[in-house]
Amino acid sequence: MYDLQRADLWKRISAWLFDLILLVIAAVGAALLLSAVLGYDSHSARLEDVKLRCEQEYGVELDVSEEEYAAKTEEEKALYDEAYSAFSHDEAAVHAYEMMVNLTFLIVVFAILFGTLLLEFVVPLVLGNGQTVGKKVFGIGVMREDGVKLTPMLLFVRTVLGKYTVETMIPVMIILMFWFGTMGIFGLLLILAILVVQMVMVFATRARTPIHDKLAHTVTVDMASQKIFDTPEDLLAYKQKLQAEKAQNADY
Repeated sequence: MYDLQRADLWKRISAWLFDLILLVIAAVGAALLLSAVLGYDSHSARLEDVKLRCEQEYGVELDVSEEEYAAKTEEEKALYDEAYSAFSHDEAAVHAYEMMVNLTFLIVVFAILFGTLLLEFVVPLVLGNGQTVGKKVFGIGVMREDGVKLTPMLLFVRTVLGKYTVETMIPVMIILMFWFGTMGIFGLLLILAILVVQMVMVFATRARTPIHDKLAHTVTVDMASQKIFDTPEDLLAYKQKLQAEKAQNADY
């Protein structure tokens, strides 16, 4: 049986960093386009207008730190609290803020999905052998664990279920929810748990298989030395050939 030529870990990390830069560029571009189409800035401007109106009406500045608030006199604190209450209960401000939160989640989800599908699914389909731009540059590729080429469906599972959902969007959504105050410390602990699992799988196991490869039953290999078969039938034929050669040599 042929040897499995796993890709060098540092080549894999280098390719991942290269692809990450491209993903950020693609996702940011998609996010800016979605933001313009969905009118995110109009809601932000409406919220800012209400805040400015409250600041002018009460003669206070709402954007202050905890230290600055603590340094105020009791009269100043009371005036600030009154202004902040008016701002936070204003119907236009509440609606604008809710729209901004909802649009933030929507834009982030679809921007990252676009970048991931483009760079981790479409590009590998074009280049073949599961190669992203980064993998192509560093001479590595992806195949099934049995040595057969990836099918589009398997590549889709690896990309969407593994890389996008588990490794990217779960942490990103938790961070967003934590930022907007809808999730507490449990979310950060979950992110830490995912990170620890990923680190252990990549650095502390013999196979060094990340979550997305484990879910899809795929492996990252060195393209210069790894033989990849087009179909299971080709793999079977190759095994039979090796067996025949071994048997023939044994006769002598």
